[in-house]
Amino acid sequence: MHPILGNRQRSLLCLALCVVFGALLAAVVTLVAHAPPGWALAFAEPLAVVLGLQALSLWYMVRVLPPGTTALFRLAGTWLGAGAVTLALWLALALGWDRLLRALGAQLPVSGQLLGVLLFAGSTGLILAVLGQYLLSAFERSREAERSALELAVLAREAELRFLRDQLHPHFLFNSLNSVVALIGSNASAARQMCFRLAEFFRQSLRLNARASIALAEELTLIGTFLEIEQVRLGERLRHRIEIAEGAPALAVPALVLQPLVENAVHHGIAHLVEGGEITILARRTAGRLELTVENPCDPDRPASRGTGLGLKNVRSRIERLFGTRASLEVHDTGDRFRVTMLLPAEVAAEEPAPCVS
Repeated sequence: MHPILGNRQRSLLCLALCVVFGALLAAVVTLVAHAPPGWALAFAEPLAVVLGLQALSLWYMVRVLPPGTTALFRLAGTWLGAGAVTLALWLALALGWDRLLRALGAQLPVSGQLLGVLLFAGSTGLILAVLGQYLLSAFERSREAERSALELAVLAREAELRFLRDQLHPHFLFNSLNSVVALIGSNASAARQMCFRLAEFFRQSLRLNARASIALAEELTLIGTFLEIEQVRLGERLRHRIEIAEGAPALAVPALVLQPLVENAVHHGIAHLVEGGEITILARRTAGRLELTVENPCDPDRPASRGTGLGLKNVRSRIERLFGTRASLEVHDTGDRFRVTMLLPAEVAAEEPAPCVS
């Protein structure tokens, strides 16, 4: 639909401009042709409205003949032809309208002088209308380009978040398979048990990863399964303590945002200690935000990690892109203790929709 006719305010503005144009045309007719003002208004106002409707029909030519990409010769030739046809139809209508008014009692036939006024007024009105529609077209194209740019930015952001989130599975799988390989030679039963737990972990994580955000309670359930997997390999060396403040389990967190932090605590902390250690996971609500802390002991003389550091990097990137300055991630390394503190907006998680039953 025409952007003017499809908008009530624009339609009223267009009608008002036609009325003003008709009043000006009536004034010129009165002065030049010495016509009575009443007859001039009755004659000019309908013609102004008709000229406005004719001008609106040229919108589609405005859209297909943008001045920046259309050859000047073609642009000028096309508009001269279209303008001549439109103006001729309007003048023919003016003659018919004059005859109708004369038949109703008016004794003022359209003279050659009046035809000259109409020719000038019609040409000027069409030129102004076309130029106005070109301005409107430029505005519409600018809005379309801005909207497309915003849509592309949103799609790029979603694709980047999906990429960062999907990297967590290969990262964890790589570490877990290394653990299974290490157990196969020394404890085949433990390796088999670990494979069963891995299957359960991936079943849970795939279900949660399909959602943008989940309740903290669901994330902690996944963390429990992960720690059971690592318990098979590390035994009593791996201990953990989880303290969750009241109300925190119902708050929303990005899916699989806490698991990489706990994974780092195991593989880069507890795994390097002969006597093992305890991983502490804390969650509380403070100042309108959810504070999550993962802390673990570590060997100050531990070798440099051979990993790529995807865990912390991805978590920081995800929360920055999701929440901007409303979220943060801080790392404190004192040599023998490693602590990661993450702050997220405290928002209650939406309930998971019930599965469809066919």
